[in-house]
Amino acid sequence: MEILARTVAATRSYGPVTAVDAVSLDVPAGQLLGLLGPNGAGKTTLLQLLTGLRRPTSGTVELFGGDPRDAASRRRLGCTPQETGLPPTLRVHEVVDFVAGHFDSPVPTAELLEQFGLTGLERRQTGGLSGGQKRRLVVAVAFVGRPDLVLLDEPTTGLDVEARHALWDAVRRYHQGGGTVVLTSHYLEEVEALAERVVVIDQGRVRADGTLADVRSLVPARRVQLRAPDLPELAGVERSLRDGDRHELWTADSDALVRQLVTTKVPFRDLEVATASLEEAFLALTSPSNQSMARTTGETAR
Repeated sequence: MEILARTVAATRSYGPVTAVDAVSLDVPAGQLLGLLGPNGAGKTTLLQLLTGLRRPTSGTVELFGGDPRDAASRRRLGCTPQETGLPPTLRVHEVVDFVAGHFDSPVPTAELLEQFGLTGLERRQTGGLSGGQKRRLVVAVAFVGRPDLVLLDEPTTGLDVEARHALWDAVRRYHQGGGTVVLTSHYLEEVEALAERVVVIDQGRVRADGTLADVRSLVPARRVQLRAPDLPELAGVERSLRDGDRHELWTADSDALVRQLVTTKVPFRDLEVATASLEEAFLALTSPSNQSMARTTGETAR
């Protein structure tokens, strides 16, 4: 499988601060990769290394087999940085036409604007767009050159729910057509909805790398939910929550816990046993109180 982007032990430091710490990562063709991490984790710096905006302090970075700082290596790349300024007097179609002029076979402007819900705004000056419309425009132009790889840094920040889902649909269509995507997001449900591979990064290091199921499985406890009146003290319960007659219990051995419930003869119903959600796994992997576990499980996941 062709590797479109790669970092090998890549480190980027700013004085005493290490933003990316010996990260090795391959992005194969056709994959939709979600990059998760708290603020300051190193996600944006990692994308800047891949786009050639920053050079590694040590280690290597490759884009389409070359140096991402070379223009030739970036011809098959589309990207949307976290912050983008638009000339306020340019009209929407002028922005798209200007970017499209750098490519041999761009997506027609009308088609691109329709894909990203911007039809009807062609002659609107960008200074008169709402924040959400501006964000959709800067994401749209990342796709105008029919790139093989798109890097999206917080693409749906500032969008309402409807606009966010419309953008998800556009990203899915691109991916289903064979495109490769790396996206960062603060919205865990966004990564769950889109990504087939999840990389969790914290303090500049990769803590986990795998499928959604792989990352969820790094949290050993299982969640047991049920409805019942007061419950007796149960062995093996690590923590519990209650809302009326609804109980949520966390345990390392859900089978043993269910057997206990049966033997206590407490009437219960609506029993559900589930692995950790992506949010729960993310919090466990990036919580300061769980860094030792995160380091161990991150190595295991890789």
